[in-house]
Amino acid sequence: MATESYEVVVIGGGPGGYVAGIRLGQHKKKTLVIEREHLGGVCLNWGCIPSKAIIHAANLRHEVEAMGRVYSSIPAVNATELMAWKDGIIKKQRQGIAGLLKANNCDHKKGTATLTGPNTLSLDTGNGSADTIQFQQLVLATGASIIEIPPFPFSDPIVGYAKDAVAYDPIPKNLVIVGGGVIGCELGMAYAKLGSKVTIVEMLEAILPGNDKDLIRPILKTMKKVGIEVLTKAKAKGYTKVGAGAEVEVEVDGKVQKIPADKILVAVGFKPNTKGLGLEKLGNLQLDQRGWVTIDQQCRTSVPHVYAIGDITGPPLLAHRASHMGEVAADVIAGHKAAFDVMAMPLGTFTDPEIAMAGLTEQQAVEKGYQVRTGVFPMSALGRAGAMNQTEGLVKVVVDAKNDVILGVGITAFNACDLIGEACLALEMGALAEDLALTVHVHPTLSEGLMEAAKAARGEALHILNKKPGEGARASAH
Repeated sequence: MATESYEVVVIGGGPGGYVAGIRLGQHKKKTLVIEREHLGGVCLNWGCIPSKAIIHAANLRHEVEAMGRVYSSIPAVNATELMAWKDGIIKKQRQGIAGLLKANNCDHKKGTATLTGPNTLSLDTGNGSADTIQFQQLVLATGASIIEIPPFPFSDPIVGYAKDAVAYDPIPKNLVIVGGGVIGCELGMAYAKLGSKVTIVEMLEAILPGNDKDLIRPILKTMKKVGIEVLTKAKAKGYTKVGAGAEVEVEVDGKVQKIPADKILVAVGFKPNTKGLGLEKLGNLQLDQRGWVTIDQQCRTSVPHVYAIGDITGPPLLAHRASHMGEVAADVIAGHKAAFDVMAMPLGTFTDPEIAMAGLTEQQAVEKGYQVRTGVFPMSALGRAGAMNQTEGLVKVVVDAKNDVILGVGITAFNACDLIGEACLALEMGALAEDLALTVHVHPTLSEGLMEAAKAARGEALHILNKKPGEGARASAH
């Protein structure tokens, strides 16, 4: 048993925690990052990165299939090789994070941290004894974990969550997904392209709640093309084992139907990782009604020397949000002026096509009392989209009709999550639709859709006919 002292301890080595550790090291703070599993957290190990690797592989196969007149055959899927390739990416990223922490003079220990007082914790590294760690300031970055629902226990190998779903080998013949949010839709589309018969069961009226309805329509179109069955206003009641698989009981409109499944993926939400941390030892640490840690704009909790970042602080649960909060907390701890004050937190969904949003949706803007103008430009009108065989989707710009200020941007398109960065910059700078419309974009590119949508919001679109009252836009590809 050893005792060590640090200026700052960060509990959690995910995209918030390790970024905080790196920045604190840059500020010459003696810092320790504690992670109970692998560096990178959920995002790297079974969330963002592995899922996007599988999605990429699935999209490549689907693109070949969609170009059937050009290519002679559809590639077979070797699930073992796919998972090995994906695991190699994760391993390399983990090593990179460890190297960055070391290079910035930030210590890293693997183990389970339990707070024992306002400025002390016990670190169990699994060697039979626990070390005592003393600290002056603390950053909570423990993230969140998937919610388990009683009818679908994770103890059954047939039932799993995203961590299991990024390691399916073999590819399931029949996959039932409980939950039509981001995880369910992303992985559902990927496995459908890899050969699974996918059924998505969603309790609400529509999948991907919170998104602009205009942006979701192209997703539903693609889901239908790849054979995904979407059941909305539906309740997954349970399942019965049948041979090596199961039959999932789903109630729709008062009638129960049974859906075959080799695997059942549960993706219904997350809860904060606060249990077992010993947070009560910190004193009056305030949580909200759902158990998320409350913070101010400096990421400081109700306990002055304790900070919290990322998913433990509540929705939106986003890796890039966590990383930015990690920077803010580290800067504040180091005595610099900083605040988590984001005008445009981008949301990204890696479906086909992708959805990306920043700022207000049209409905949100109206609800806030704005007089709204919108500009919508279909991707089918872009020459680059046609040349890529990626014509599904649109760009939608929401503008304050009184002063031309951009209020929000939504994109459903191939690589939409890359395209949204320009919109975030425009929103952060308070840009006008005119600014975006007058910015010259490379031709032919998908990013021209942003320029054209801004022009459309001003009645100046060039490659679609501008809307007149009661008339929709008509496209002319360029």
